[in-house]
Formats: sequence, structure tokens, C-alpha cells
Amino acid sequence: MKRKASSLVYAALVAIILLTIVFIVNQLHSAVKLLDSFHPYAGVVFLVISTVIILFPVYFAIRFFSITKKPLLPEHENSNGMELYTVWIAEKMPVHSMHPDGSKQQKDQRWVRTNLKFLEVDALNITKQIATKNFFVGAFAQNTSYGTTTSLLNNVKVLWNIYTIHNREQHLGEFFDLIGSVYACLPLSDFRKEEIPAHIKPIIQSSFSNTLSTLLPGGNLLTPFFLNLFLAGSTNTYLTCLAGIIAIHQCQAMTEKDKKEIIQQSMFEASFMLKEIVRECNPILSVTISKAVKNAGMDSLDTIQPPQPGGGMAQDIVSHLASSLKQIIRENITTKQNEA
Repeated sequence: MKRKASSLVYAALVAIILLTIVFIVNQLHSAVKLLDSFHPYAGVVFLVISTVIILFPVYFAIRFFSITKKPLLPEHENSNGMELYTVWIAEKMPVHSMHPDGSKQQKDQRWVRTNLKFLEVDALNITKQIATKNFFVGAFAQNTSYGTTTSLLNNVKVLWNIYTIHNREQHLGEFFDLIGSVYACLPLSDFRKEEIPAHIKPIIQSSFSNTLSTLLPGGNLLTPFFLNLFLAGSTNTYLTCLAGIIAIHQCQAMTEKDKKEIIQQSMFEASFMLKEIVRECNPILSVTISKAVKNAGMDSLDTIQPPQPGGGMAQDIVSHLASSLKQIIRENITTKQNEA
């Protein structure tokens, strides 16, 4: 079935390309004949200029969609191909502005590794920045098409930024290869239930941090609601951190590494980044939800009618209680705003 679908797609692409070529050639031929009627050389000049204009974007499109030739990764630092690979990666990656020997002509292994360290810092910063956004996307838009789409686009944005940080020239085919290699390392890409606990552990640890219990407003009644938000946000953030860190390891590879080794190292680093992000986001999310809950409570209390003449004692008690609760909530919100 998959082979038939692929054949159908390729056949459709070939047909579309041929029809496009025929249409362009036909239009150019008509234009050349029309211009030749005004001047003998007008048609030739127009044809040359049109050909250059058409071939110019085609050339760059081919370069952009192509996959650059990459030398084989050396097995270790003392391998025969290490020198060739060092020269290749030095020419491929941009020179970081903070590199102490950025203008050096002869770029050896030490120069390359120093440059990679600076690029790694930039890549980790952009990963953390976008992963923080995904925390709130996961918390407030969980289980919605908007939340899923936004999270996916943010993850692709992380990979694209990491790819551009490590490459002077961008090639879409090479970028797709990076996406495929990162996806293959993410949890559930190749479902293995024995791997799930290792990925869930940092999420649970971050969501049930020591600071969480002191930030939860509303007592035990609201705890499940808040934990649901924190868990959804933490899960979203962890996947973004993990994808970004795996991509960094892939882009900075100087020697062959086992896939399991990359995953284990990336999980370890992603758990630390997750804890930092959750530590920063917990107060913001808690205060935001706390104010929303209190404001919603005030709006609900506003629906209670004030005491009416001739009303019963029960209505008077409920109205008085609602008025007292509104005053307490209003004072609490004012105090929190002053503290902020």
C-alpha cells in the first residue's frame, strides 16, 4: 500500500512538472513571436532575460532542497577521517562572535570544539525560551487543536533555530533529515512501554516540586485542577527540551555515538532544563490562576440577590455571608497586587 501511494505521488509530481514546463515554453514562444514583429532582436533578448530570471530561482531552490555531501563520522578522535571531518565542519558552521580565535585561518579540532561550545550556549538558550512558551500552551490549551498545532510549530521552530545556528547555509533536505533523526529518538516514536517511566519521572518531579504546595491557592479542593495544569505544561515543556537537546547533540557530533547514549544524555539534560523552566513558570501560573479563581468567585457571589423587604431569615443570612466573602476576596486581591 505504501509503495503504491509513493508511486502515485511521484507520478503526479512528474505530470505537474511536465505540464508546467510545457505551459512556460508555450508562453515564451508566443511572447518571442510577438516581440519579433516589432524588432528582429527583441524576441531573442527577451528569451535570454526570461531564461536567466527563471533559472536563477531554480538554481537556489535546488541548492535549498538538496542534501549536502557529508563525510563519514569518525569512530573516535584518533581515526583517519578525523582531520577531513574537522575541516568540513569548520567550513560548514558559522564562526561565533565570542570565539577568541575567530579570525584564525587554520582551524584545528580545538578551534572547532571551542566554537561548538559557544554555539551550544545559543542553542540551549533558544530551546529554553521556546520551551517556556510551550509550558503555558500545554497548561492552558491542552487537548485542543490549537494547543497541539502551536506546540508542534514551536517544536519545529526549535529545531530550525538550532539548525540555522550550526549551519551557514540551509538545505531543506538536510533539515528534514534532522527532524527525522530527532523524532526517532523521542518517546513513543517507536512505542516501548518500558521506556515510558524514565520519561515520566522528570515531569512528575518538576510538577510536584517543593514550591508547588506553597503556591497552590484555594486549599485541597483546587489541588487536582492545578496539578492537571502543571502536569500538562510540564509534559509539553519536557518534549520541547528533549527535542532541542537531541538536535544539539546531532548537530555537534564529531564522532560516532550510539543512539541510546544520545537519548540518555539528552534525557538527563532535558530534566534539568525542565526543572528550571517549571521553577520560573510555577509562580506565574499559580498567581494567574489564583486571581482568576478569586475573580470568578466574586462574579458568582454577585449573582446572589441582596436582602429584600419581607424576605426570610435564610435569605438575609446568605446575602450577608456573600457580602462578607466578597469583601474578604477583594482585600486579598488588593494585598496580592500591592505585594507584586
